Amino acid sequence: MALSPESLLDVFRQTGAYLKGHFRLTSGLHSPEYLQCALVLQHPNHAETCGRELAAAIALAAGTSAVDVVVSPAMGGLIIGHEVARAFGVRHIFTERDTDRKMTLRRGFTLKPGERAVVVEDVITTGGSTLEVVELLKAAGVEVLGAGSVIDRSGGRANVSVPRAALATLQVTTYDPAECPLCQQGLPVVKPGSRPS
Repeated sequence: MALSPESLLDVFRQTGAYLKGHFRLTSGLHSPEYLQCALVLQHPNHAETCGRELAAAIALAAGTSAVDVVVSPAMGGLIIGHEVARAFGVRHIFTERDTDRKMTLRRGFTLKPGERAVVVEDVITTGGSTLEVVELLKAAGVEVLGAGSVIDRSGGRANVSVPRAALATLQVTTYDPAECPLCQQGLPVVKPGSRPS
């Protein structure tokens, strides 16, 4: 059974994962809304459903399901990446930031030139982390077929240089910190994501 964007957002509301307030996103932008995928993906049944649906959406966007590996940026992409890999029947590996904040493979993970990969994470706002992973894979000679996320907060505008899919695409208000009306009101900012401030 297909998971519609509205039914997915209902799951976010039911699990307390659709938050309202003043948030600093991983991109550095501020927003009055935050979707905390971890609160949804902590439930294995929701994670499995999202992974299966996202794998199908990525295969459709990429024009193929012939995937060798799913790669996710840590931290947010770990659970959903693993579930997408399960749906494709392939392995899942992840990237991490080194001391220079550059995306890299660690923990003995390796890729072979010519392997076919998809990049998966929980939420895309600007697409920056996904694009970094795509570029890392291409530099290793990997064919990047596509990318996907549970939520696309960019309204479909994020460009990660490969075909992309999301289970729900939202147009969420974001502000440059220097022009944030929530900051101007003196509301405390919360950093709920996986990347430290």
